[in-house]
Amino acid sequence: MKVSLIKTILKKVLLITIITFLSSCTSSKEIIYFQDEPLSSLNATEINFDIKYKPNDLLTINVSALDPATVEPFNLPVIANSNKSLNVQGSLKMQSYFVDDQGNIDFPVLGTIKVEGLTRAQLTLYLKERISEYVTNPIVNIRLTNFTLTVLGEVNEPGTYTIEDDERISLLEALGLAGDLTIHGKRDNVFLIREQDGVKRFTKFDLTSINVVNSPNFYLEQNDVIYVEPNAAKIRSASYNQNYIVIISAVGTLATIAAILVK
Repeated sequence: MKVSLIKTILKKVLLITIITFLSSCTSSKEIIYFQDEPLSSLNATEINFDIKYKPNDLLTINVSALDPATVEPFNLPVIANSNKSLNVQGSLKMQSYFVDDQGNIDFPVLGTIKVEGLTRAQLTLYLKERISEYVTNPIVNIRLTNFTLTVLGEVNEPGTYTIEDDERISLLEALGLAGDLTIHGKRDNVFLIREQDGVKRFTKFDLTSINVVNSPNFYLEQNDVIYVEPNAAKIRSASYNQNYIVIISAVGTLATIAAILVK
């Protein structure tokens, strides 16, 4: 009778363990990227994308010419970027133009300029035309200095990332900065949160399809937020009661001891 009872207990413990293990498993279809047919050159869509400036952006604008003295009025003074380390000297840093809530910047000599909605190429052309009224063949270089992205959820290194010296970054590159998705990341339900005209807008990406590269939002904008949702296996494992696991372990231990005693 005791042996039969012990066997019954052991079978139940084993069954619970197997069910727990299987419920936490993830199928290969849930973790493989680009599972459908590759895009051919005939059905691939060419995406022309350029960052457009928004309120709260910080721009560095440098104007140069053959005669440096002629463009001095069009450049903000360079400031020292102090460093607290005693072993490293401070470096020089260009001051930035802040894009206000109305989408304007205050530019030397030229005054208030509406930059919201312009791309770097458009603003560069505009400034060259205006500055050419005072300087022969000016050269204008523009950089967006506060281009940041935030990647959250089931990635290996969630956080906010500053994109330096580049105004073109794709969804895949952003996920690469965050160390790629974890095994528990839901690849067919990756969210993009973007603010446009004061309104939060949402886009869903399916990384299991190669067609994700054709999305009009595949290339990201400044201050975008990427959220990777956990898959069902991760949600189930998170919902398990820790006491439940302890109970299973205790029952298994007692069953083992009982089996030894009845021998």
